[in-house]
Amino acid sequence: MKALIINCSPVRNGATAEITKIIENEISSRYDVRNICIDDYDFSFCKGCRTCHRTSVCIMDDDVNVIMKEFDDADVIISVAPSYWADIPGQYKAFIDRCTPWCDTHEPHASIKEGKKGYVVALRTGPGMHECDRIIQSIEHFYGHLHIECVKHLGLTSIEYKEDVESRKQEIKDFCKDI
Repeated sequence: MKALIINCSPVRNGATAEITKIIENEISSRYDVRNICIDDYDFSFCKGCRTCHRTSVCIMDDDVNVIMKEFDDADVIISVAPSYWADIPGQYKAFIDRCTPWCDTHEPHASIKEGKKGYVVALRTGPGMHECDRIIQSIEHFYGHLHIECVKHLGLTSIEYKEDVESRKQEIKDFCKDI
């Protein structure tokens, strides 16, 4: 079975990346793991032309197609997203917007293979869970339109730097036991 872990942050070596590494280490004995960062891909913003509502194909041919191939190949998808002004980072939001051709919001639509399981880890620098909850809701909403079953989520507060992840490592490992 294949697992895709996606660092939804444009920072390739910060706290979010540290969490993806822990998850990868924890599940790699059970899954063939692919760990990617949203910032390693080049794609444009949605133009809002709605051509995909008629054709199920975006007019732009860029790395969104590459990422969606990763989604299609995976059995399990784990999105790890930090809070950027109380929501998912703009890069990941731009990716979600571009996934309209694959979402069930219109007919016809493209699709990825059914039966996928989705997990979400949200993190923020402040002490309250409200921002994590918002991130989780955004990603789980996206998963739903792709027919990815939302299985479990984890919110982590008071994490700003990768060094802050160490004190939450066991919590992340425990979360991984159910993946």
